[in-house]
Amino acid sequence: MSNEATGANARSADAGTLGYLALGLTLLAYGILGTGIFSGTGLKDAASVAHLVGGLTLFIAGLWQLRSGDGFTGTAFTSLGAFWATWSAAGGASKNAAGLFLLLWALLVLSLTLAAWNSGLFGRLIFALFTLSLVVSAIGVLNSSSGLGKVGAWLAAAAGLVAWYSATAALAESGWGRALLPTR
Repeated sequence: MSNEATGANARSADAGTLGYLALGLTLLAYGILGTGIFSGTGLKDAASVAHLVGGLTLFIAGLWQLRSGDGFTGTAFTSLGAFWATWSAAGGASKNAAGLFLLLWALLVLSLTLAAWNSGLFGRLIFALFTLSLVVSAIGVLNSSSGLGKVGAWLAAAAGLVAWYSATAALAESGWGRALLPTR
């Protein structure tokens, strides 16, 4: 039986692209629905995407990365998976609790931003934009400012677009054996 058939190569597989795709799609859904550009939609409409794609998929990708020895993406994906799963389940939280929740997670994402700073432009942009999104969204929630909430949503959408593009570029390169999309 080959190593692939027995799962012996499971440790060498990288779930980083899957994690960044899940993060990108979740941030895009959260951001776009939070901007109000689609009539009759809001952040609550992103809850199922946040729970399954952001929560479950990111958490599993993170565990896979931790198992393979990648502490950064493992920590990033498992913690952000917990964030999205909790956010999707906490729909009835008070204004102060929701604002505090966003600020505390902004601290975690700021830590990820600092850790990713040397990983290249995309890593810096993803986590820096996500940090800004959480801070602006928290201030908007605490001050009952829908305008700041929309700015936070646009920042989240921008972070999601960068994460999605970065993962798509990596996926295309692994499939074609050469760079198809510019990454510099």
